[in-house]
Amino acid sequence: MITLIDYGAGNLTSVRKALSALGAVVDTPQSPAECARASGVIVPGVGNFAATAALEGEWREAIASAVNAGTPLLGICLGMQWLFEGSDEAPEVRGLGLMRGRITRLRGIAADRVKVPHVGWNALDTSARPSRLLNGLSPGAQVYFTHSYAAPVTDDCIAATTHADPFASAVERGNIFGVQFHPEKSSDAGLQVLRNFLAVC
Repeated sequence: MITLIDYGAGNLTSVRKALSALGAVVDTPQSPAECARASGVIVPGVGNFAATAALEGEWREAIASAVNAGTPLLGICLGMQWLFEGSDEAPEVRGLGLMRGRITRLRGIAADRVKVPHVGWNALDTSARPSRLLNGLSPGAQVYFTHSYAAPVTDDCIAATTHADPFASAVERGNIFGVQFHPEKSSDAGLQVLRNFLAVC
């Protein structure tokens, strides 16, 4: 069973629909303790990093405990940003800290019509290293983004995307995964990412 975390900032309906189409059994827990029985945990999200403050306390502890026990964790968009140490968007809110680095605002270039927020389809550069999450994706696969802040390119980066500057569009370390794009809105490539995560689970 896949546990889909609802903290008031998620695009739960579309993520649940995509997972169900792939045959997954999806549950939205009412209490943090329910995370312990999940075969995989997904933290979705859209909007301001401050929304992740709702995950402080028992939810944070339950998710971290599940990860430490070996349960795969996938962060989507804002959920991926929460995997890092924090964000300049809401400096007073701490991230989960499972990934090294800090989330910063994308740089726009007016002369080149590179706008922020970054909204629309863009390519994944998956040449960094092989990964379980992106297995089967074609080089330069196009996925759908909508965000103004992004993670740095670190050793955990398995795909980078360029919007004025490169940023981490997917990360993976052990049983921890994250994507800045929305796989539930990214057609076949996005479904493949979710399929791969379910295979890990």
